[in-house]
Amino acid sequence: MNIVCLDMEGVITPEIWIEFSRVSGIPELRRTTRDEPDYGKLMRFRMDILREHGLGLREIQDVIAQIDPLPGAKEFLDELRATAQTVILSDTFEEFAKPLLRKLGWPTIFCNALETDEKGMLTGVKMRCEQSKLTTVKALQGIGFETIAAGDSFNDLGMIQASKAGFLFRTTEQIKRDYPQLPAFEEYDELLRAIKAAL
Repeated sequence: MNIVCLDMEGVITPEIWIEFSRVSGIPELRRTTRDEPDYGKLMRFRMDILREHGLGLREIQDVIAQIDPLPGAKEFLDELRATAQTVILSDTFEEFAKPLLRKLGWPTIFCNALETDEKGMLTGVKMRCEQSKLTTVKALQGIGFETIAAGDSFNDLGMIQASKAGFLFRTTEQIKRDYPQLPAFEEYDELLRAIKAAL
């Protein structure tokens, strides 16, 4: 039995932190897992910047409410879900994902949660597990699934490489150079064909 594991941000939705950086006018918040492979370090950096500017969860959620999935993403996801069991594995947070999941027809997602103080300032993260994407893929394999994975960032490489088929989607030129063995696609129809061929 096959299950497809997809990253969310950069693959089917815009990068939330990049959008928030644009709206807030804080360029430092443009850093993502494409730039920083250490997720804990990246989140500590983000929380420090938010606190400096007096911005909390509510301000981020107000921006997320205005974000739409990437053009063609819902149609891609609908066709993929009609073909194979599909789960989104994301290092985002429940508090961020919900408005976007509504616009995508409520696909299944495994992600993390945020910790906030009484003022709504971000104070920490509740990670579902260590190396959540790779750990989840291995757990799915452990209960009889063969996994197919696609993502765009450093934190997707573990699940991509551990799967029977793995793909890069709209990734950076640096990641493509560093991992030339991984097929890389820019369009949803290409990725869909590759996934269907691997099923």
